[in-house]
Amino acid sequence: MRVGGRLVVGQLRVQEIARGDGRVCYTIMDTDCTLVAEADGFLRTCAAGTDRTYAYVLVDHLRWLRFAGVTVESVSLEDLRHYMAALGAHYPGPFGLPWREGKRPYGHSALKTAAACLKGFYLHLGTHGVNPALAEVLRTTRLPTRADRRRAMLGHVLHSMPANPLAPAERVRRHPKMLPEDARDLLLGALSCARDRMVVTWLADGGFRIGELCGLRLVDLHLREQAACGQCRGPHVHICHRENNTNRARVKTKTPWTWQDNTVCGGTVRRASPAMIPPTSNTSPPSTPPRPLTACSWSACTAPPEVSRGPPQRPAACCAGPQPVVRSDGWSRTPAGTASPQQCWTPHGATR
Repeated sequence: MRVGGRLVVGQLRVQEIARGDGRVCYTIMDTDCTLVAEADGFLRTCAAGTDRTYAYVLVDHLRWLRFAGVTVESVSLEDLRHYMAALGAHYPGPFGLPWREGKRPYGHSALKTAAACLKGFYLHLGTHGVNPALAEVLRTTRLPTRADRRRAMLGHVLHSMPANPLAPAERVRRHPKMLPEDARDLLLGALSCARDRMVVTWLADGGFRIGELCGLRLVDLHLREQAACGQCRGPHVHICHRENNTNRARVKTKTPWTWQDNTVCGGTVRRASPAMIPPTSNTSPPSTPPRPLTACSWSACTAPPEVSRGPPQRPAACCAGPQPVVRSDGWSRTPAGTASPQQCWTPHGATR
């Protein structure tokens, strides 16, 4: 069995399950290709997108349990702290044999994700009568902070907040991470394709996550004044969570949205800057076609009409940077200036 391009023999592994409606789920398989019931039951309770992240965190933890010689029934809070220390968390003392040799330790955000996954996993097991003592220890609380009270609807009546004893200490970031002022111009000058320039412009001006950008469809783009949705007067974009995108792009913030009168309503609404809107009508994204074939495809530009545009751009490909595109028939992507942004918005075979 190959997972992530490498051969996995005699190890727990993450199994991807592609359903008929386009949704993708994740579970964990044992070394004998049987289902790990404890992990599968927990992953079924996770939302779409979270199940993939937690599956890979959980499979590493289950491998460590066998490496350390403990089980989910006998593991203690101190054992979990040893595991977090092996991942890279601060721990005042020895924590056993080294784990993940030759790999970089987890960063602060990854440690918080792992701590949340472990707490949720063992709380789920506790509700089914597995290791209830550990589940009770993980149900700790703390006093609310001023920020907690401001975020809550009735913050003035808060008396306690849930806490995670496995999570690392919070870091106070005084200034948000931002690109240097000339980074955008340097990126645009180094790109050789209209599609890549559009990606940089939309990420910078719209504040999109990469999954939000790659999950856009033509029906989500209301780039004209007084759109039919009536939710924003100016040009704007609707960010909608869908689980059947052909490029498997998912929106992290799952704001409800609906399809009314052939128009997308709801979701997260973002205003579109003038740079995001092409100056002429022949370079703007086309209006909604009469058929529901409206997936936004970050495919290669300037392909001949008789040549297929290929599958949509995946989020990982955008994060890795622009890649040269060469087809089997010899056609390749042309330099900058020969393709219009209109050719970047390519309908792909996905339903609404």
